[in-house]
Amino acid sequence: MKPISEFYDLLNKSTKTKKVVITMHQKPDGDAMGSTLALYHLLVKLGHQVQVISPTNWASFLDWIPGAQQVWDYEKTRMFSDPCIKAADWIFCLDFNVLYRTKNMEPALLEAKAVKILIDHHEQPQTEAFDYGISIPGKSSTCEMVYDFIVSSGHRELIDPDLASCIYTGLMTDTGSFRFPSTTASVHEVIADLKNLGLVHSQVHEHIYDSNSEQRLRFLGHSLLKRMEVLYEFNTAIMTIPKADLLTFHTKTGDTEGLVNYLLSIEGIRFGAIVIDRDEERKWSFRSKGDFDVNEFARKHFNGGGHKNAAGGNTGDSLAETVQKFKRVLLDYKSALN
Repeated sequence: MKPISEFYDLLNKSTKTKKVVITMHQKPDGDAMGSTLALYHLLVKLGHQVQVISPTNWASFLDWIPGAQQVWDYEKTRMFSDPCIKAADWIFCLDFNVLYRTKNMEPALLEAKAVKILIDHHEQPQTEAFDYGISIPGKSSTCEMVYDFIVSSGHRELIDPDLASCIYTGLMTDTGSFRFPSTTASVHEVIADLKNLGLVHSQVHEHIYDSNSEQRLRFLGHSLLKRMEVLYEFNTAIMTIPKADLLTFHTKTGDTEGLVNYLLSIEGIRFGAIVIDRDEERKWSFRSKGDFDVNEFARKHFNGGGHKNAAGGNTGDSLAETVQKFKRVLLDYKSALN
């Protein structure tokens, strides 16, 4: 994988309209949608033919992001998406480090002859899968990296309020509204620049955090009351969500987003974990404070990975079996968590 700086010449010297596909990880969050749509707006302004394709659907509270209505859901548009991927000149892969995180899109991406460009902040990228790229785990978000890409390639003047809103969405959500350690001075410098370029940040907060349905709040209350277990001897809290709860409260994509963060809000808790019973697998989300590395924990025990303080995993075990395994494995980390 060549440095992304070597791609700038291709971007800036291309006089011919390129067919471009931009994609992200399955079940995209605010950073994935924000970064892909920010790049979408840039490349459209540069005169290219651009299509954003998400491997799956996404949470409805992201539908307001400028350009979201033009995004294709691969699972619903495969007959159009596959030829689009095949015909692409450039494929940008944002906010994921390995191709399998695009779920059913992976074979089409592997077969595509396009130049593939990675922009991501997760550890251990699949470098052999990309022609150009940049991977900086220390960055707050992929949105911050897209901002850097735009500025470093010489196109800051193309950032308008819509593009700025896209970038701010990922900056805000991936830093936990700027409270996580990943919120560096450079993050605030980016925000200051976006504000000078027309960003109305309060509207982004309102779209993301003030759009809950009544059912989601009832689901949240039930989960905190009935599904949370606090293991004080390990400074750990776990939430176990059975499939029956998802059906009872008619949950939609995105309704479980952020639940794990409530666990870390308990005084003294350093490790929070939530497991959700999905049809095909059990999905884990891990969060931590301080030096406890949930990326290493997820990779070693739950087929996952991510960042030092935020990671995910999955398993084919039953809900009861995977919770038992979690508690068994936790014994090995008691000293680290205390």
